[in-house]
Amino acid sequence: MNENLTVLAIILGIAHSGIRLATPYLYAAIGETFSQRSGVLNLGVEGIMLMGAFFGFYTVFQTNNPWLGLLAAAGIGILMGLLMCVVSITFQAEQGISGIGLFMFGLGISSLLFKTMLGTVEGVEGFSELGFCLTPDFCLANIPVLGDIFFSHSLLTYGAFALVPISWWVLNKTTWGLNIRAVGQNPEAADSLGVSVAAVRYSSVMLGAALAGIGGASLSISLLGIFQENMTNGMGFIAVALVYFGSWRPTGVLVGALLFSTVNALQLWVQVLGLNIPSDVAVMMPYLLTIIALALPFRRSMQPAALTKPFDRGGN
Repeated sequence: MNENLTVLAIILGIAHSGIRLATPYLYAAIGETFSQRSGVLNLGVEGIMLMGAFFGFYTVFQTNNPWLGLLAAAGIGILMGLLMCVVSITFQAEQGISGIGLFMFGLGISSLLFKTMLGTVEGVEGFSELGFCLTPDFCLANIPVLGDIFFSHSLLTYGAFALVPISWWVLNKTTWGLNIRAVGQNPEAADSLGVSVAAVRYSSVMLGAALAGIGGASLSISLLGIFQENMTNGMGFIAVALVYFGSWRPTGVLVGALLFSTVNALQLWVQVLGLNIPSDVAVMMPYLLTIIALALPFRRSMQPAALTKPFDRGGN
């Protein structure tokens, strides 16, 4: 009986952690979906997440207002997205190299700002778990099994999952979404119909960067409540891989994010329980899954035709 309860507790813990840990992946990957569907590959997501995590945390640290922290994270994301746009769209630099440069910039600046403005790891009260209390004596979070899995998360986690249907609707049911898909598939044809390729790509990349900044802030002011150097630990690159894994569709990204976050939660529980598995192997599991996802050839065949290809109106 005790063994059954222990197994159930572990399963519930993994499910709860898997949903929580999907939060930064969803924000960053759905944002990157918009960028890639317009034809721009932004490998700087990791750096943007780090900057969003720092500026979101520092704003909350100074003001005790998590909403201002969220706004600051989105704002710095937009600025870094604008930088990516200028370099990759206006100056038509190679997108992969530009993205790596943006990542290194975000990594270095966030580390420098942490050392000079904080100096040590601090904690803040950010977005806490909601609980959904209908009365003072009854909260949905207290419902056995389902409560802990579905009703004990922060507002940012629910916002991340709400982004999936919202982004699907924007991409498939709005004029702007149609323009994004057209520019990503055939920018020449879109341009001939009067669509501004540069404007669509600028707006898509900057939206994606804002969401990546919020994804970083979800770590520092919601899931962990702290900021430390390189705290994203590769999440931005996994988010880019999730776009490929999800075939450039929000629903596919959701499936991938839950899969990756559950594997990540599993490796954390492996270490907590002290199972006879080397810790290095456990930590490697999410990254191994990333490699496998990127190796699937049928996923690559679904990518936007103009992805990574610059568009020069005067030269076409």
